[in-house]
Amino acid sequence: MYNSKPHQEHDLCRLHQHMLQTRLAMLVSHGEQGLLATHLPVLVAPDEGEFGTVYGHLARANRQWQDLEQGGEALLVFPGDDAYVSPGYYPSKHDNPRVVPTWNYTAVHAYGPVEVIHQAAPLLDIVSRLTDRHEQGRRTPWSVADAPADYLEGMLRAIVGIRLPISRLQGARKLSQNRSAEDIAGVRAGLGASTDYLDNRLAAHMRDL
Repeated sequence: MYNSKPHQEHDLCRLHQHMLQTRLAMLVSHGEQGLLATHLPVLVAPDEGEFGTVYGHLARANRQWQDLEQGGEALLVFPGDDAYVSPGYYPSKHDNPRVVPTWNYTAVHAYGPVEVIHQAAPLLDIVSRLTDRHEQGRRTPWSVADAPADYLEGMLRAIVGIRLPISRLQGARKLSQNRSAEDIAGVRAGLGASTDYLDNRLAAHMRDL
């Protein structure tokens, strides 16, 4: 992705934290069927490999897995918080009106080859771990083991798993770092005072600048 130097994030722990907090990623690949993308929940194993490893699954009817099985590099996009930035947030505009709107955001892109998984045991492990992750905190969490065995076997036959060992990571934290300290404070205050909770979340990212 295009990412100018002031907005690049290289801290591996922060990149992994972003990925772990992302509930739905996007898997992008290019093969014989052209450019394909699938939205999917994933599991991130930060300590598996140099940059971590990502697990997930696709519907077997989703033919993207056939291209993935042919090899090559795929991309997983982990979107984050974002917000419109009005020039009205900049105190400096009173002295210099040459300002325009922009957009602040956070994102991580993870690249690597994809292993397609067909075997029932590792598939069961992936769906069980995904389920346990998202059932956490519920009063009566549901478990994959709660489903009838014959039904579960049929469901596992309807999916394929993916394992992507990350070969490179790109992180973006576009938080007005190219502006003056006064303007950064103005953006943070403007987004923090917004009635839109997404603006408020982006403002929170700017507190540690």
